[in-house]
Amino acid sequence: MLFFRLILFYSISRSLPVFLCAQTNVIPPYRFTEKCMGTDFTILIDHKNFDFAQKVATGAFRKANQLNKIFSDYDSSSENSRLFENSGNGIFQKVSDEFYRVLIASQRLSRETNGAFDITVGPHSRLWRIARFRKSLPDQESLLLNAKRVGWQNIIINPETKKVKLTLENMVLDFGGIAKGYAADVMLDFLKSQNTNRVLIDVGGDLLLGDPPTDKTGWNIKIGGKKHLELPTLSLSNIAVATSGDFEQFVIMEGKKYSHLINPKTGIGLTNRAQVTVIAPTAIEADSLASASLVLGRKNGIKFLNTKKNVSAFFLEEIGNKTILERTESSELNN
Repeated sequence: MLFFRLILFYSISRSLPVFLCAQTNVIPPYRFTEKCMGTDFTILIDHKNFDFAQKVATGAFRKANQLNKIFSDYDSSSENSRLFENSGNGIFQKVSDEFYRVLIASQRLSRETNGAFDITVGPHSRLWRIARFRKSLPDQESLLLNAKRVGWQNIIINPETKKVKLTLENMVLDFGGIAKGYAADVMLDFLKSQNTNRVLIDVGGDLLLGDPPTDKTGWNIKIGGKKHLELPTLSLSNIAVATSGDFEQFVIMEGKKYSHLINPKTGIGLTNRAQVTVIAPTAIEADSLASASLVLGRKNGIKFLNTKKNVSAFFLEEIGNKTILERTESSELNN
């Protein structure tokens, strides 16, 4: 019988594929992958029984697909799409517990960042996708028209009834900066309910870690994407890691590089060449904080993240030929 020594090595970045080196499914942890929310969702399960691992992984993916039916802005039957169809009609609509939970978290972060994080950015997101495809900046008239449909203050929530109203016509909610993180949290909760704790969940490059693999002190996570000599490899467990950045995904328009990530206040892709990795207790926190701090920029982003308890971050910014690395005060983790 042949035995394989498994070495887990993750390079994480939203703009580069996460990959496994020296991986094998001959022995645990077993790897399972499905498409969800427009990207690859992968679960590593360290369990002695492959059939059981496959069964619980299927259940976790089912949970994620159920959430996609709630938050998708492409699926006309989704809860999000139904809210869009009734935007501006003045009527409050009942929403699911899952929708309500993510909406509350989104609005809280919008207030804290003065709109740097804003799920009402949907009209801008759709226009920017077209602009990137055509490699041509949106015209000013379209940007101004969309701006009239954007603004987190235009979401009205009744906390007693869990009903929601979008006050403006044709408002589009884009949960791209938070829903995947929430899905990872829900998947982990399900796996734990099945007594499956030694897991790693990867949702499009954002990671949620359970207990360490057998005979290990943690999952070895390389903070990567854009290389820097001081970026560490960390041994982590029971924590989330999310990276947001534009070093690789950019388009050149009128001689300038623009990110695929946009500023909700302008509707235009970010031009600061930056990447941030956030480590937080939950994936919904890590995902949304990474998205928000990138829009805030390195100095304001680090300042904001330093106000968050149990949160660490590594912020890279490319200025000229130099790449500057700045850490939060709490990022002195063991390498």
